[in-house]
Amino acid sequence: MTIGIVYHDLFAEHLAGYTHPESPGRYEAIMRRLRRSSAAPRLSFIEAEPASEEWLALVHDPDYVKGILSLDVAEAVILDWGDTVATKASPRAALFAAGAGAQAARLVLDGTISSAFCCVRPPGHHAERNRAMGFCIFNNIAVAAAYLVEREGVARVAVVDWDVHHGNGTERMFLEDDRVLYVSLHQYPHYPGTGDARTVGSGRGAGYTINLPMGAGAGDREYLLAFRDRVIPALDEFKPGFILVSAGFDGHAEDPLSGTILTTSAFGRMTALLRECAERHCAGRIVSMLEGGYDLAALADSAEEHVKALLST
Repeated sequence: MTIGIVYHDLFAEHLAGYTHPESPGRYEAIMRRLRRSSAAPRLSFIEAEPASEEWLALVHDPDYVKGILSLDVAEAVILDWGDTVATKASPRAALFAAGAGAQAARLVLDGTISSAFCCVRPPGHHAERNRAMGFCIFNNIAVAAAYLVEREGVARVAVVDWDVHHGNGTERMFLEDDRVLYVSLHQYPHYPGTGDARTVGSGRGAGYTINLPMGAGAGDREYLLAFRDRVIPALDEFKPGFILVSAGFDGHAEDPLSGTILTTSAFGRMTALLRECAERHCAGRIVSMLEGGYDLAALADSAEEHVKALLST
């Protein structure tokens, strides 16, 4: 079994300064750890490819896409509320981050790799159809999900999002779509203010959005209980043909943007439960994409634990 690690040096060039919490240091800490990990001999490091504008248009307004890609950034440009910033390398980094998930999914489908972790920046799950927000420019995981159902013909794709912040962009893009099951565990109330348990989808997508709000102070026990009682049963009922993970590690107890208190091992245990579910339903097909995580030591520890758990024993 070979796990793909999808990366690109552009991800260290986006927002080329270290004062913003979503800094290049996040990418560098994870890649340094994975290359030195005891799991490294079983990892295949794969350079990311850019998304096509056709893929991006599956979830984003074409004018928004063209606007981002045509940015001529001499100095930092604020894209949303002061926290989502573009610098010179940002449009290309966002393009490659959005392409990484679809690329990894294709490699999993053709058997080149068994599963993958995409170590991308900028993250994606807050980005909406025509709006950057929450450090996100393009919605990377949504591009991958739409690519799978629209271009690869996968009938059912599950997106599991355990970032401490609710993935408002991903939810909204698939709110009326019964081909994509969106399951989110997130601190609530918290940024961006969405993710109420009463939001369950609408139209033909009714019942295909599952929000599991977690209170500040929730930790391993609460998350693993939710996984066993809600997440895994929902996936077993849905029977996905592919599982995507918005792998944010900012729910860690050491993270400065979180009120939840997950340990490093929790990310491995949640991953193992998803891997076992994927083995039951879709030949183990999982692709995860980096979202949040802002304490560099905890982030590197958690990402390594996650990747190791993708490797079945």
